[in-house]
Amino acid sequence: MAFGTLDSRDDQGPVAEINMVPLIDVMLVLLIIFIVTAPLLTHAVKVDLPQASSEPNLMEPDAVELSIDAAGRLHWNSEAVSPQELTVRLQATAARAPIPELHLRVDRTTPYERVAEVMSEAARMGMTKIGFVTEPASER
Repeated sequence: MAFGTLDSRDDQGPVAEINMVPLIDVMLVLLIIFIVTAPLLTHAVKVDLPQASSEPNLMEPDAVELSIDAAGRLHWNSEAVSPQELTVRLQATAARAPIPELHLRVDRTTPYERVAEVMSEAARMGMTKIGFVTEPASER
């Protein structure tokens, strides 16, 4: 776009500037068109899906109670077991599906080292759910 100047030179060369006003006008028109038409394009198709009438078959895993007394002796469901027999029973129990929970009932005076050994052995054999059974203060 050429403007008149008071300069006496006649440089009628090409102008290297881009006129941005028409581009901005086009963009604003496109923006308004998209704003108006966007809500019209969101229509929902209602589909009647079948309803499932079955109930899931939930199997509760068994719980194995492992007791450790103050002397460090082991009891598997109230039956005395040796450490070697404990390893065999833990391995056989971990092979069942679903894997039963291991409930540890430990005497207060049992050294923590013994409890940690039993928990480590159970985890090594594949028993992933280990919990502690405690007694309320009123029952002691």
